[in-house]
Amino acid sequence: MSPRFLRLLLVMLACFAAPAFADLKEIRAKGELRHLGIRYANFVTADGKGFDVELVQGFARHIGVKYQLVFTDFYNVMRDLLGRDVVRKGDEVLLAGNHPVLGDMIATGFTVLPWREKLLLYSAPTFPSQVLLVARSESAHKPVRSRSDIGAEIADTRAVLGRHSLLVMERTCLDPSNYGLKGKGIDLRAYTQSTNLDEMVPALLRGDAEFTLLDVPDAVIDLQRWAGRIKVIGPISENQDLAAAFPRESPELRAAFDAYLRQIRADGSYDKLVNKYYPGIRRYFPDFFNNAK
Repeated sequence: MSPRFLRLLLVMLACFAAPAFADLKEIRAKGELRHLGIRYANFVTADGKGFDVELVQGFARHIGVKYQLVFTDFYNVMRDLLGRDVVRKGDEVLLAGNHPVLGDMIATGFTVLPWREKLLLYSAPTFPSQVLLVARSESAHKPVRSRSDIGAEIADTRAVLGRHSLLVMERTCLDPSNYGLKGKGIDLRAYTQSTNLDEMVPALLRGDAEFTLLDVPDAVIDLQRWAGRIKVIGPISENQDLAAAFPRESPELRAAFDAYLRQIRADGSYDKLVNKYYPGIRRYFPDFFNNAK
């Protein structure tokens, strides 16, 4: 076998090699937990702080290892965890390519979605959410009235949206395909200038579309940040769960995180994090936070 052919064979084998995942035992052996985080709302801030940062820092201490934050974005976060490109084709989810595994877990206001569950192990819920339709304050469209039936309230909101323009960001929790909004005659306008969901409201205020989507944790912050300039029309989704996510090859790490989450809910540490980063959020999700206790 020639040296040139041998080198080519080694390269080909490297391309098809399975990504190396670390479960709890391996992470304790190497002494470090890599946290994949996206700069978003108050879950992970640009200066490396936030609700999920402190949550995972506490988990790293709990299992006796050092903590490392690895910044990523919504387009690459699953690739950075799985070492594979994630390709969605309708209801089918495929893995392709081969990339370095850059983190051991995702915690970043990460929504539990059915298509993601096909590839990931989710923890117990870490935070509640819901996707809302938002407009500029001067919009002639009025908020829908509150109903006891969330399905009816969603239908009312979708009726307001009608065929108007909607600013969305694909491959995120604000992807219109997650909520059956594609193929309905809506003027969908994908925001592509960045993968930062915090830019959706500024784009709305510039007039890029009549409406946009926000989830509740982000909306709570933006309603303060842009006070008097935006308004919530109504819900597009039912209540959702946010959770940490792990490779399917890391069940013990996920179990350890769930045990840690139960502990901090019992001792009050979880409530302190919620109050620090999302004061006032409890009135949107009283059942979730009462059950968390």
